[in-house]
Amino acid sequence: MGYIDHKLSGNEKAVYRVGLHWVMFLGPAIFMFLAGISIPATGTPAIVLFIIAMLWAVLSYVVLLNTEFVVTNNRLLIWTVFPWKKLYDIALVEIANASVYEPSLGKLLNFGRITIVLNNGKRISRRLVSGPYELLKHLSQQGETARDKE
Repeated sequence: MGYIDHKLSGNEKAVYRVGLHWVMFLGPAIFMFLAGISIPATGTPAIVLFIIAMLWAVLSYVVLLNTEFVVTNNRLLIWTVFPWKKLYDIALVEIANASVYEPSLGKLLNFGRITIVLNNGKRISRRLVSGPYELLKHLSQQGETARDKE
C-alpha cells in the first residue's frame, strides 16, 4: 500500500501499479567499481569517487522506493519524490497519446521511458519505468473503458 492508495476515491480501484526499474543502480555500481580498482593507485580521489557513488546509490534507493505509477479505472496517478515531491493526477480521458521508448538494454531488462501527451499539449515523461509496455497496455485498456462511459 503506497502513498497513492490514500488518494483514491470511494468507487475507484487500482488496476495496475508499477515503479521504477532496479537498473537505476547500474550507474552507482559502475562508479563504485571504478573507485574500487583505483584505490590502490590514487588513494584520495578514489575515496571521493566511492563516496559520490554511495550518495548516488542512496538517492537512487530513495527514488526507487518512492516513485509509483498507478492506473485506476478513472485516472493515471504518478507519484515522484525527486527532485521535488509531486503527484500527477491525470484523468484517462485527458490523455491524447502515450508512447514508450526502450533502449537496447531496456529491451533485454524490460525498462524504458514512457511519455504521456495530454489533450492540452502538455507532456509528461518518466524514464527507467519497469515494464513500460505493460503500463501502456493497462493505460490504453482503461482509457478506452473511460471514454466509452462518457
